[in-house]
Amino acid sequence: MNFESVRLKLKNHTPDILGGEKFSKYAVMVPLIQIGDEIHVLFEIRSLQLRRQPGEICFPGGRIDPQDMDEKSAAIRETMEELGISSENISEVFPLDFMITPFGMMIYPYAGMIESPEKIQPNPAEVGEIFTVPLTYFIENAPDIYHINFKVEPEENFPFDLIVGGENYNWRTRSLDEYFYLYEEKVIWGLTAKILSHFIEIMKR
Repeated sequence: MNFESVRLKLKNHTPDILGGEKFSKYAVMVPLIQIGDEIHVLFEIRSLQLRRQPGEICFPGGRIDPQDMDEKSAAIRETMEELGISSENISEVFPLDFMITPFGMMIYPYAGMIESPEKIQPNPAEVGEIFTVPLTYFIENAPDIYHINFKVEPEENFPFDLIVGGENYNWRTRSLDEYFYLYEEKVIWGLTAKILSHFIEIMKR
């Protein structure tokens, strides 16, 4: 391979996240509604019939499908499906920072206004119930943060003889911060709480 071939390949390459094709991609919506003079954040409680995380609190969202035009379209579609509303009921949709989790997921969060919230009819196959929390509550109450440490466990046939230090190699340890918001009897935690915390940081700027 000559230099010109190398140059053309580099010139035509569009940078992306290395290994990103192996990640599952999801889009999520932080739904905002007006109640009286105040903005509220709307949450779902996942149906107890679901296999994954039944009964947990979340935002509308799900896997990005091939037919979705982009991540934003996926977030809107999932919100429509789960809250039983039309696209006309969703406005002012803006992107938040996307997230890469240690569990092979890429999350694309958005925030948007839900118009005519009285038209919401949650899909019982996915949503057990919905509730709202005043935005000011999260602005005035910081989340509790707890740390999880990951342990490195190489597989049995790992080639320790090929690396400096062998079995005594000084692996870099990783940790994960888990966020918790407590509102009345409700516990908002995990990715939902992390997305919420990021959204609140933007609101405080």
